Amino acid sequence: MPVPAMEGIVAVAQHASQSEAVPFEKADAPDIRSPLVRLAVLHAEARDTARLANLLGRSIHAAVALVAMAAATIVFTGALTTEATVWLGFVLVAVGAIALAYRRTIQRPFERAALKSFSQDLDAIMAFAGTSWGVGAFLALPAGSSLAGPILFSAGACTIVAALLREYESSLHFLAPTAALSSFACVLRPLHGSTLAAALVLIACAFVAALSVMAARWKERVQSAAELAQLPAG
Repeated sequence: MPVPAMEGIVAVAQHASQSEAVPFEKADAPDIRSPLVRLAVLHAEARDTARLANLLGRSIHAAVALVAMAAATIVFTGALTTEATVWLGFVLVAVGAIALAYRRTIQRPFERAALKSFSQDLDAIMAFAGTSWGVGAFLALPAGSSLAGPILFSAGACTIVAALLREYESSLHFLAPTAALSSFACVLRPLHGSTLAAALVLIACAFVAALSVMAARWKERVQSAAELAQLPAG
């Protein structure tokens, strides 16, 4: 058989095998046009959009709380020094970043893409805010602080931020650097209690983190149970 004829037969056979494979793959693919599937997707998106919109509103509360806690720290410790002023500047930069992200997103408060972008930005901002707050254990807390001082400064601030944001991922971005830097300050400065204070700071912050995660899971279970209860009986 001539070579051109043989190549033609092979090409026809390959085309036939490919045309048979395509319908088989389409048959195995899920029918995403099903009304129930589309309804489930829309419900999940609406639920996530509501969560992100609530986070947007609560971020301003966290920003105000950071300013109030920083001012209270300076007032109660009486540490109105150059170091404390520099620390307060770092905290205000973090607050300003939250305000700018909020201002940019509030113009499109129900657009899912904008809200998701804000959530990612907020995680990064809260990591910076936690780092700024933890630096305060070096710059703002007096060396003669009692054992409870660094614990209240770190775990107390993390508790307030977590309670206001009610979003454990953003809260943990703030908590992790705060706990690390505060515990380092207890040992390196050193503060009163030194190693014991560092251990207590880490334990208290870990307890706050665990409560934050448990609260998020409990809230999700409550919402799921409420949604199931609203379904019509079969």
